[in-house]
Amino acid sequence: MTTTPLPTSTPSGAPPTGRRLRRTAAGLAVGGIALVTALTGFGPMTAQGSSHREAPLIAADPAVDNTDFYAMASPDTPGSILLIANFQPFEEPNGGPNFYPFATDAAYKINIDNDGDAKPDVVFRWTFKNQDKRGNDTFLYNNGPVTSINDENLLFKQTYTLDVSQDGGRRYSQTIVRNAPVAPSFVGKASMPDYKKLRDQAIVKKGKVKAFAGQADDPFFADLRVFDLLYGGDLSEVGQDTLGGYNVNSIALQVPAEALALRGNVKRNPAVGLWSTTERNKVRISGNTKASLGNDTVQVSRLGNPLVNEVVLPAGLKDAFNALRPDQDADVKEAVDRVTDPELPKLIEQIYKIPAPDAPRDDLVEIFLTGLAKKADGPIDVDLNSQLLNKDVNAKKFRASEMLRLNLTNKHNTKPNRLGLLAGDTEGFPNGRRLGDDVVDIAIQAMEGAAQNGKLVDALAAGDKVNANDARFERQFPFVALPNEDGVNVGAGHTSTVNRAATQSLGATGVSAITAASTTAILCAVAGFVAWFRRRPTTATLPSRRGGHRR
Repeated sequence: MTTTPLPTSTPSGAPPTGRRLRRTAAGLAVGGIALVTALTGFGPMTAQGSSHREAPLIAADPAVDNTDFYAMASPDTPGSILLIANFQPFEEPNGGPNFYPFATDAAYKINIDNDGDAKPDVVFRWTFKNQDKRGNDTFLYNNGPVTSINDENLLFKQTYTLDVSQDGGRRYSQTIVRNAPVAPSFVGKASMPDYKKLRDQAIVKKGKVKAFAGQADDPFFADLRVFDLLYGGDLSEVGQDTLGGYNVNSIALQVPAEALALRGNVKRNPAVGLWSTTERNKVRISGNTKASLGNDTVQVSRLGNPLVNEVVLPAGLKDAFNALRPDQDADVKEAVDRVTDPELPKLIEQIYKIPAPDAPRDDLVEIFLTGLAKKADGPIDVDLNSQLLNKDVNAKKFRASEMLRLNLTNKHNTKPNRLGLLAGDTEGFPNGRRLGDDVVDIAIQAMEGAAQNGKLVDALAAGDKVNANDARFERQFPFVALPNEDGVNVGAGHTSTVNRAATQSLGATGVSAITAASTTAILCAVAGFVAWFRRRPTTATLPSRRGGHRR
């Protein structure tokens, strides 16, 4: 798989770098806010947010909300890259009877810019379909134990098609998989006594490519009480993983590194920029459960670097950011100013009396807008992940933009440091993002200038005291942990019944044996009720609604 650089329209003149690039980006703001308003005005007003529900409008459409995006060297396959995009934040495990399907009238995308013009070159697109056999017969997601991905007892199923475009999304000329199974939401051990088996059956392999879509434990770990005036004003509100126990919808893709590199040559062109997006139909009919993706769509969610839309951008730009393409970022002065002169260090100075680094912050420009390269002429003197490092890049067309950047020559570090680059681990965030990277602690230290001066701020060294995910990541693709089963609000004295922990300690057979008696009893009762319900005498039936829709 090779890529072809897109023809671009860029500002004339020599390519700005470093401080010149920052000043140029800030100076390109003429009409920027008007452009943002125009872009968001034509899209659906129900969903234009990303990350964990931080944008004002995202709560209306969580199915297409990007929560986190990861890009890293594949832990088990040298020379391959693992991409993971998560959606639908705060999935409570007990959230039946509908649980958490992917949207069928949306496109989920992972975008790759390998020539530095801030426009996608390679685009992977997931689209989903429903297979719903419930009808008017039952409210149940399944009417018996589900022991395989194709089990007839699983009444609601989804499939997906994964296409790839080599021209920035204008044409999707190759289909990687078609009608592949989605791993269902984890209903519980009575319904799905061996959920890992279902997940494994949902993994698709085609040549050197692996793909997965389904539910997973939310791998993001953080104490989000940061919003309570930065952890209570005295760092007393730390140490609780706010995302612990919640699930997300996850899509994962493992591809050879050359599939992402400019001209397919990783050695000459090792750096790429990546971000995930979702698109909706511009016109949507509320309540249409059979809606499919049309040809007239609008971008409603976007995520590259973690926490940018959450803590870097002000509230007034959050929804607008999700409608923007990366090549438009530099035209919005208010957004660029939030990178060169961020709010967070000022808040820390006000509350904790730790002096904020002087603006303009050229170090943050490198981290968020250009990538790290000596050619960027910034204060972080390292060649790492900017597309300016690619030998076949036309530097005159390089454009500052927000995206996660990754060096494709990265090798999996078997002893990673959670603080990534700040701790000397060059294979961690902001050079890509691994599942175990502590992006909250990294971001706070970076905002305080640690990437620029090479020294952590001692007073904030403990960060939010959440240093790892609450669930252990898997050791094979798709690597995200199995979804949680227990309700998030269970009491402290509750005995955990999480399927993941049982499977790890006992194995799939052990779990099935232990739960067999209780599973049989519960399901017999359910089956008996369903059978009675179907055969019961009735005195009234719902009228036919042919040719119309019930409201």
